[in-house]
Amino acid sequence: MNRTKTMTAAAVAAGAALALGVPTLASADDESQGAPSAVEAEERHTEMRTELAERLADELGLDAEEVDAALEKVTGELREEHAAERLAALEERLDAAVEEGRITREEADAMLERAESGEPRGHRGGFGGPHGGRHGGATDGEAETSSYRVV
Repeated sequence: MNRTKTMTAAAVAAGAALALGVPTLASADDESQGAPSAVEAEERHTEMRTELAERLADELGLDAEEVDAALEKVTGELREEHAAERLAALEERLDAAVEEGRITREEADAMLERAESGEPRGHRGGFGGPHGGRHGGATDGEAETSSYRVV
């Protein structure tokens, strides 16, 4: 019976972690609209996860700290998995763009390197718009690549 409760808690926690993380990530990029800063968003996310863990623990008769630790673990694993999937999809799109002659291999490699490092789009020393746009020309032979979006 206890194993069933634990499995149920894990399934509910994973779904809830996704639901809590998506709005936080979506709003963290839009500071110009009065959205919370990244630090504020992370604090709010932590508060919500803790509250979720407490409520799940009460509902399932489990220890709140154990549920919170499980939520944190599962959320971290999901973030890593999703990041790896996004990078693989980006690499595929970049390879296709190179094959089609829309960008050079060097440009594709530079975009992939920035994505792997976590550098935001359009923020490489130039002025970036809200969607990663670039204003001004490339410097020191830098490629004219303002975005990771290659379709």
